[in-house]
Amino acid sequence: MEFITQTLAGFTAMSYWEYIAVALSMAYLLLAIKENLWCWPAAFLSTFIYTIMYWNGALLMESLLHFYYMYMAVYGWIAWRRGGDNLRELVITSWTLNQHLVIIVATSIVAVILGYVMTNYTHADFAYLDSFTTCFAVVTTYLVAKKVLENWLYWIVIDTASMYLYYEKGYYPTLALFVFYTIMAVWGFKTWYEEYEQNQAKPLAQL
Repeated sequence: MEFITQTLAGFTAMSYWEYIAVALSMAYLLLAIKENLWCWPAAFLSTFIYTIMYWNGALLMESLLHFYYMYMAVYGWIAWRRGGDNLRELVITSWTLNQHLVIIVATSIVAVILGYVMTNYTHADFAYLDSFTTCFAVVTTYLVAKKVLENWLYWIVIDTASMYLYYEKGYYPTLALFVFYTIMAVWGFKTWYEEYEQNQAKPLAQL
């Protein structure tokens, strides 16, 4: 038991684990922008490291979020490999403004409730901000797995807010990663938007 405890603590103490997670996370993002299936194994490995690191760093919601990411890495692999309805290849789609308003309102309510619970009943730091970034990241990861175009716009906001968390906690390699994430999310939206527009134009071109 003592060996396990020391090993888990080592994920926080030994910064090279964080650098490995950063490298894998960068690989995930670049591959996701290219719609490459292998983004999901990279995501699984990086989130495994982060799950332990954040738990030891008292960012409990971030830790739970990354545990969820591990599950979604498996889900994303299956969804992208097998396709969508009728086993057809998943294509990029766009959701309506009303759909996104429902997501924003509902997710915000849940985040406030979780923030209150975390503030009053746990040792969590930055409970409300942690809860907001976590709740929206949960929803946005699902949007990635479903190839919803607007996921990148959510990530721009989430990643920007997360920078403050990582700066305050001293996770500087991860802070640098999220600066990179924000820039790449802009590129990701541009890349997916261009493909979405091309897909929308295909039926007209065939007439």
